[in-house]
Amino acid sequence: MVNTPIPRSTIPRYNFIYGRSDLDTFPFAVWRRLLLRQARKGSTKQFDYGSALGNAELREAICAHLRRSRAVVCEPDEVIIVNGSQQALDLVIRVLVDPGDTVALEDPHYDGVREALRAAGARLRAVPIDREGLDPARLPDDARLVFVTPSHQFPTGAIMPLERRLALLNWARRKNAMIVEDDYDGEFHYDGRPLESLQGLDREGRVVYIGTFSRTVFPSMRIGYVIAPKSLVPALTAAKWLCDLHSASLEQQTLADFIAEGMYERHLRRLRRKNTARRAALLESIAKYLGDRVEVTGDGAGAQVVLWPRTKLVEQTVVEAAAKKGVGIYGMAHCWLRRPAPPGFILGYARLGELEIREGIRLLGQVL
Repeated sequence: MVNTPIPRSTIPRYNFIYGRSDLDTFPFAVWRRLLLRQARKGSTKQFDYGSALGNAELREAICAHLRRSRAVVCEPDEVIIVNGSQQALDLVIRVLVDPGDTVALEDPHYDGVREALRAAGARLRAVPIDREGLDPARLPDDARLVFVTPSHQFPTGAIMPLERRLALLNWARRKNAMIVEDDYDGEFHYDGRPLESLQGLDREGRVVYIGTFSRTVFPSMRIGYVIAPKSLVPALTAAKWLCDLHSASLEQQTLADFIAEGMYERHLRRLRRKNTARRAALLESIAKYLGDRVEVTGDGAGAQVVLWPRTKLVEQTVVEAAAKKGVGIYGMAHCWLRRPAPPGFILGYARLGELEIREGIRLLGQVL
């Protein structure tokens, strides 16, 4: 049985929900204009079945953007458009994992990949995360596939340094293994120059790169992408076709225009400015109201941090107590294979204003 997340019945006043885009900042008026333009000028062919690979213009636009922003090395015929990163993970697992295969997984990790691997019958091996993410020296000898989030480890936020990235690629070469790089929020980085993607360092075609627009555009659009070595593209394309033929054509073309006309880059700049201010408010508030009662990780990138309490407590009890004060924080129990798991709290800040962040943390300080 697959464990799916249960949504909260009520939305807290100060909701530090993670994994969401900033809907208030997105230029919906521009998006509607582009969408309407596509609907008006589109030929009847545009409304017929499309390619399982996805819209050609969108694949070209994604390649051009990722070369600049993430140092990804790719060509349009290596890009497959999918319905969000969750479908990307599902398709990669269908192609690369057979029942009984040993698969290495960061611990803690995104539970969506764990449940997809469980459904495929994989034998999961947890690799503990430290302050620099996954340590390749601790990978199991029998694993031939590993899932990683090197640019902002989910959920701890650790950023894998270059030395470990190169060691991970060397491990894959020695073991004849594959790496799945989930770059779910690689667009947001705050301290220094961001490291290039694992995929950009790969010279042997051992990295499958996954990205999504759910964190930067809006989640309901359901557009993500897989960038795969050429040898895997036919199998992944076939898996996509078997799953749902192709992703929605009109939205793909609209997104292609949004990127190609420079609107996506402008939107990202606005998001980065806002997230930088929100992050500063969050860290200042944590220092003021929580002090040394917690340790913070994950503040170097992304749009979420993790609070690690320095005293023993029951994770769910704190979550419930915070909710009573109108503060939504999220426990990490569902992110672990290891048991017992240490308590921790994920706080996203992409959908809160600076004043809301400060008040929410003040109230959380009363709970802790």
